[in-house]
Order: sequence, then structure tokens, then C-alpha cells
Amino acid sequence: MSHRIDTDADLTAAVTLLVAADPRFRPLLAAAGPTLLRRRPGGFAGLASIVVSQQLSTASASAIWARLTAAYDPFEPGQILRARTQRLARLGLSAPKIRALRAIAAAVDSDALDLAALADLPADDAHAALTVIHGVGPWTADIYLLTCLGHADAWPAGDLALQEAARLAFALDARPTMKAMVALAEIWRPWRGVAARLLWTYYRSVKRRDGAPIDPTTTNPTT
Repeated sequence: MSHRIDTDADLTAAVTLLVAADPRFRPLLAAAGPTLLRRRPGGFAGLASIVVSQQLSTASASAIWARLTAAYDPFEPGQILRARTQRLARLGLSAPKIRALRAIAAAVDSDALDLAALADLPADDAHAALTVIHGVGPWTADIYLLTCLGHADAWPAGDLALQEAARLAFALDARPTMKAMVALAEIWRPWRGVAARLLWTYYRSVKRRDGAPIDPTTTNPTT
């Protein structure tokens, strides 16, 4: 049974537990202010939006997502499975992203992947269930679990802004690798997702820009 972070009250309670487990977060919390919830819509569309936003600016991802959801409304797995490759490409999707969206759509459509049920699995098991799908890498899986499902223990160790936030927060000599980030967060279980939110909020306060993954479905990146 996993913990869920669905509301600000959930997050506040979890931050208290995280700080009790690792007091190093206390000065970060004081410097950064209230930790941001960072939730976004889930389901097939939620996972698809994360795939679409990979390695793109906020403006580009939002524009492509708007075209995609306007062309396929409602945005459902069957629509993507029936879509022509040429049309998806004209809407702005790269060939790898088209393949990834189709693989996700096929898994959801066939009931091989139950996205909602992932919230109740341990983070590592939920991560594994997602990354078995072609085109869903570790970062995509963890961002979905964290921001779409509110999984309290998802830990996107490969996120560059999160790595930089950890370097700044803990005065590390260099930005930690993905492997080092996994080891760093072991003591924060089952609240690694809470640590990610707090570190992103800290990064935002120090760098004066938002390092958290963008959400192309909204123009408000602060929630």
C-alpha cells in the first residue's frame, strides 16, 4: 500500500514527516517557502502529455499538445491507434514520440496497463510496470507517478533540475548522477516524492526559475 499526495493538507503532513526523518530539509523549507503540490491530470492523456513535453520548451510543448487534443477529441487510446502517422507528424510529434504514444495506447486499450491502479503499488513496482512499455523511460514513469497519481514515493532521479537542486541544497561538490540520486534518497522512503517537490521548490527560490517538469495542459506552472 502506497501513500498518496492529493491535497495541500496531504503534502503539509508529509513534509513534516520528511523533515523529521532528515532535518537537513528544515533550512531548505524555510528558504523556499511552502512546498508546491504540482499535480496534473492523469490517465492516458496525462501520460501522453508527459511524453509530448519531453525535451521541449513550455511554449512548444503547449502548442503541440493543443493541436493534438484538438485533432483527437476526446483524446483516447483508440484515437491514437487509428491515427495516421503522417497526420501525427504534421501536428508536431517526432517519430519516437509517435511510437511511444501508440505503445502506451495499445497497452491501455488492451488492459495490459491499468494506469489508475499504479497509485496503490510500491513506487518501484509501479515504475517497473510503466517502463516495460516501449518509449516510457525512467523519467517519464516517475514524473507520471509523482505528478499525475500523487505517488508519495516516486523519485525521478534522472531529472537534471532535481539533481542540481540536490547539489545546491546539500553543498555537494558536483551535480549527483542518477545512481547517486537513488542512493541519496534511500533514507527518505516512503516520502521521496515529497523530497522531490521540496527540492524543486527550493530550486525555484534559488535559481529564480521553475525547474520542475512542464505541464503542457496548463499555463500555470506553479501548482
